[in-house]
Amino acid sequence: MSDKFDCLKISNQLCFPLYACSKEIVKRYKPYLDPIDLTYTQYITMMVVWEEQEITVKALGDKLFLDSGTLTPVLKKLEQKGYVKRSRSKDDERNLIITLTDEGLELKKQACQIPAKMGKCVSLSQEECSQLYSLLYKILGSFPEEAN
Repeated sequence: MSDKFDCLKISNQLCFPLYACSKEIVKRYKPYLDPIDLTYTQYITMMVVWEEQEITVKALGDKLFLDSGTLTPVLKKLEQKGYVKRSRSKDDERNLIITLTDEGLELKKQACQIPAKMGKCVSLSQEECSQLYSLLYKILGSFPEEAN
């Protein structure tokens, strides 16, 4: 028998397995990130910086779905470690530019084995991984931009 509160059962929520899976995946990264002294948020930040070489904080936040309040302490820590440099744009001083350093490029070499190691933690075929990736980005794309 179904009642009007079935909608509140955790087993009926898409958000819960997404949350739990995300938490477990991040936890599985820890043993691979600890030796290179990065948190998961620092790691995903560095992945974008490795790809772009130079990027504004706003563009970085857009790619990572993170606001500047979350990114600022991450970027300060990465700069203290010598992996990135923060500087104001010469064209528009309101824009903060993040640039990869030589040390940051060296870190990339140390991190390049992490995706393959993580791939072994997930019991999905390549096709299932591609489908899940597409579905997750479809969900992310369905949210309206927040009004500033």
